[in-house]
Amino acid sequence: MRRTTKYLLIAGTGLALVAVLPFDLAPAGIASPWHSEDPEPRHPRNPAPPVAGGDSAPPAVNESPTPRAGHGGPTPRAGHAPPRFPLLRLGDSGDRVREVQRRLNQLGFNSGPPSPEYGPALRVAVWAFQKANGLPPVDQIDPPTWHALSRPARIRPLVRYGEPARVEIDLRRQLLTAWQGDKPALVSHISTGNNKHYCKNGHCGVAVTPPGDFRAWWRTPGWTHGPLGDQFYTVYFNGAIGFHGSERVPRHPASHGCIRLPLHNARPLFNMIQTGQQVYVRLPERDARRSGTE
Repeated sequence: MRRTTKYLLIAGTGLALVAVLPFDLAPAGIASPWHSEDPEPRHPRNPAPPVAGGDSAPPAVNESPTPRAGHGGPTPRAGHAPPRFPLLRLGDSGDRVREVQRRLNQLGFNSGPPSPEYGPALRVAVWAFQKANGLPPVDQIDPPTWHALSRPARIRPLVRYGEPARVEIDLRRQLLTAWQGDKPALVSHISTGNNKHYCKNGHCGVAVTPPGDFRAWWRTPGWTHGPLGDQFYTVYFNGAIGFHGSERVPRHPASHGCIRLPLHNARPLFNMIQTGQQVYVRLPERDARRSGTE
C-alpha cells in the first residue's frame, strides 16, 4: 500500500509538471526545430510594424512596455482543466528561467551566459524568438510564447540563391540570421537605421540601412570608437555600414545606418563571418511568406 501511494504521488507530480511546462525539459526529448513538421507560425498574435525613433530613445535595458495579456495555447478538452502556463517576467529567476534559456539556445537564439535570472541578454533573445514566431516582442514569457517554445516556427531563408554560409537581415522584423551549412546558426534581435536626418560631431546624413546584396569586406575586433559612437566587433559589408555590438539596441530602428546587435551576440557573429561572405539585406512585404522570394 505504501509503495502504491508513493507511486501515485510521483505520477501526479509528473502530470502537474507537464501541465505547467508544455515542452519536454529533457534535452534529449526536444525535437530538432530545423525539421519541424509544422513550419508555419501557429500563434494568435501578429507582429507590430517597427516604429522609427532617434538615438535619443532610451536603452533597451530601461524599456518597460505595458504587459500584454497572454492568450492562445492549447484548447482544453471537455472535463479537463486548461494547462497552467507560468508567466515569467523580466527580473524573475529560477529553474524555469534556466529551461527557457536552454531551449532558446537549442533553437539558435543565443541567450547569453547561463544564468538563473531573466536579465537583459535573455530579454533580447526572447524578443528575437517572439518576432521569428509572429509574436510582438514583449518582456514576458506568456502563453503564446510558451506555445511557440513547444512548437517553434521553422526559420525560412529570405533568399534562395545564397551561399550555405551567409547573413540575412530582415529590416521589417528587425532580425538577423546567420546561416552555416544552410542552417540558421544564430538568430538575433537588431536595430537598424531610423531613416531620419542626423548631424553628430560634424557628420551629417540620413540614417538609412539600404536593402541589397553585399559581401563582408572589413572586420575590426574588439571596441572601436568613431564619430557616430562606439562599436563592438564590427563587420563592414556596405561601405561604412556594417553590423556590430552596441549597448543600445531598442525594439525600434534607432541607428545611423549600421545594424546594432546585442553585445553578447557580436563576437559569436564576428567569428562566424569571414571576409567575402555574402550579406543580404531585405525589406519583405508584411503579408509575404518567407519562401525565398522577394
